[in-house]
Parts: sequence; C-alpha cells; structure tokens
Amino acid sequence: MGIKFRKYDVSNDFKLVGDFLIDNYQPDNRDGNFLQPAWEYMHSHPWLDEKSLDKIGIWKDSGRIVGVVHHELYIGEAFFDIHPGYPHLKREMLEHAEKYLYGKTPDGRRYLKAFINDFDKEFEALAKSRGYEKDDTFARPMSQLTITNPFQPVISLPDGFSLKSLAEENDLANIDRALYRGFNHGDEPPEIDFEGRKKMQSVPNFQKDLNIIIVTPDGNYVAYAGTWFEATKKYAYVEPVATDPDYRRIGLGKAAVLEGVRRCGELGAQVAYVGSVQPFYQAMGFKRLYTCNCWTKYLDI
Repeated sequence: MGIKFRKYDVSNDFKLVGDFLIDNYQPDNRDGNFLQPAWEYMHSHPWLDEKSLDKIGIWKDSGRIVGVVHHELYIGEAFFDIHPGYPHLKREMLEHAEKYLYGKTPDGRRYLKAFINDFDKEFEALAKSRGYEKDDTFARPMSQLTITNPFQPVISLPDGFSLKSLAEENDLANIDRALYRGFNHGDEPPEIDFEGRKKMQSVPNFQKDLNIIIVTPDGNYVAYAGTWFEATKKYAYVEPVATDPDYRRIGLGKAAVLEGVRRCGELGAQVAYVGSVQPFYQAMGFKRLYTCNCWTKYLDI
C-alpha cells in the first residue's frame, strides 16, 4: 500500500496514536517519542489549542501508524514521534510542521520550535541545514527513577499534614487553587476553573487514586502530584507537580510524588519518568536520560 499521510482526527485517532506510542516504547524511553501518558495529559490540559488539532500530521504504512508530528499545547512547537524503521520521514515531518504548526510572534513573524532529542544527531544535522538554531531556554530533559520492591524512599510529612488521593477527596476548587498558586500564577485564581479541572480528569487512563494531594490541618490542598500508570510497558509518568509557595521546602511535594510512584509500583511499574532535571527530583533518585532540545527557526527570513 505504501506510506500515506493524513491529518489527525481526534475522535478516531486519539487512541490509535496512544497505541502507537505504547507499541514503539523502548526501555529507558530510548525511542525518544512522547510517552503515552504524556499524550493523554496533553489532551486533558485546559490550555490545549484544540482548534489546531487538525494541524497534527499522521503517516501510515499498510494501515499502521509510523509517524506523528504534533504540538503539545500551542502551535509554534513541534514534536516528532517516529517508528524506528522510518527515520527517512523526518524531513517530510519537519516540512509539515513548518507549513502547518508554525506560530507567530506579536509582530507577526512566523516561527517554529522543533523539539529534537540530543541523541538524534541525524535529525539535529537536518535541522541545522534548514536554518534552525538551538535554544537551550526551552530544553526538555527526561529523567527516570527505578522503582524498588519493596519501595525504599521514606515518605513522611510534618505533623498536622495529611496525604490523600483524589479517590478519597476531590475538591475541584481546592485543586484549582493549589495548581494556580503552585505554578506561580498569582496569589488567588480570579475565578475557579471547574471545567478545566473536570477536563483534566476526563481522559481514559486518569486514575484518581494515583493523583496525590497534601492537605493542611485546616483543609487546604497545598501540594499536588499527578501520576500515570502505563500498564502494558509497566512504567509510571509524573505530571503535573506543584506546591504552594507558602509550603515549600518542608517535604510536601516530595511526599506526594513518592506516594504516587509507590502506588504505581504496586500496580507493576518498574520505572517512573519525569520531564525535569530539577534538584527536587534528583534528590529523590531520578537520573537524567537525555534532553529533547529546542531548535528554533524564523520562517519569514
């Protein structure tokens, strides 16, 4: 049949792409593709530019997906998920991204931020030959933690704080406030984003019992750790994580992350991934695997 291209249709392709990411996953994320839980998290995020989902490109060979190029939240960025037997598609995928996934600066200049793994020297060379320049500001490292059995890290909290999952308590307003403050958006959310919080819990593999909150004695949520379990390949993915700035550096975020990872370990996960190399994660035992570098090109030059 040969290779055929088509645009992404979320209603038909969401699961198909997720299955493609699972099927081509390699231990230590050596494939360099999006992790399947990251694909789900992307679709659950309130900030996702859903109107641009049809700009995502899919390549199929004999009916099976062999390549996907997509944004994460906003157009202007491009991520490349490729079957290991089809590296020759990279040029065509990059050309598609330049044509359809470009963003615009406030003064109207078109640009593309292409995210390429640092171990893919061939793709980096292709990007450089087309005028891209590496921008370390937007680098996206990937780190991994080996999950031991029995689970070794000690999970502890200061007196008066409690650890719960969303299966036990799921106050959307409290979650919204915790994430708003935890991601340094301001002191208080201007209004509660109930629909956004519902959306984040709507994708198929969101498990309330793997999303951990730390609660103050007076009932406020002050740390949040989302954890995803991929049952086929036996790994966990940590996203999102946030701690209220008034409650940092006392172990709350660490406890939430480790509890989520521990629960994934009980389900069979052997490793956990997080897209960060922050000392916060390194202190828990996460170690860097690789970095997905940002290569930027202004397309109007």
